[in-house]
Amino acid sequence: MSRQLAGKTALVTGGSRGIGRAVALRLARDGARVAVNYRSDADAARQVVADIEGLGGSAFVLQADVGRIDQIEAMFAAFDAQADGLDILVNNAGIGTMASLAETDEDCFDRQMAVNAKGPFFVTRAALTRLRDGGRIINLSSMVAQAAYPSCLAYAMSKAAINHFSLSLAAELGPRGITVNAVAPGATITDFAPDLFNDPATVEHLAGMAALRRVGQPDDVARVIAMLAGPDAGWVTGQVIEASGGMHL
Repeated sequence: MSRQLAGKTALVTGGSRGIGRAVALRLARDGARVAVNYRSDADAARQVVADIEGLGGSAFVLQADVGRIDQIEAMFAAFDAQADGLDILVNNAGIGTMASLAETDEDCFDRQMAVNAKGPFFVTRAALTRLRDGGRIINLSSMVAQAAYPSCLAYAMSKAAINHFSLSLAAELGPRGITVNAVAPGATITDFAPDLFNDPATVEHLAGMAALRRVGQPDDVARVIAMLAGPDAGWVTGQVIEASGGMHL
């Protein structure tokens, strides 16, 4: 087991399931103490903490809907009661709706922007007073922001915002030695879009879009995030790293 993150504290939003869960477990395996944020499934978040403790690691839960400023503030108040600083922030929490322009109403649009774009913006804003110099910020983007996906237009817009947020923030925080990068997964099997992966024909089609001829697993993405969180990636910043198995090549 690697200990490259020993002595570090990480916060993973949306850490109770899917890619967030895999990231929390991987960072813990690498030695970090992990704050596992969740919105509604407390049992799932506590299970992630139990799994980390079972590995000999340390973790604690933080409840917040990151689309709401008041809950972000409460989350960091709870964080401060359990940690004295932050080294790694992973803005993973997100929601998505398969809907075209005509199918997207105002509530659907606003909710996706609140969680996927406003959330990382204000979570990061609050985190910066706790984030130590030399820290890491990793934002979850998506391949849908890299190509045309009219079937999930609002979601794609929210992830395109993350790409520019990461670029501009990297320039702002560079003098503090803080790196900021985005990771853009391709088709990855999680419960984020279960209908996609319950159909074998759809899975086969998505696998055929990737150069490596398979769909991703949460651990595939978590390994990339762990690399960016570690000391060897200290010279990488302002980038959108595709973790897609080579989609659209």
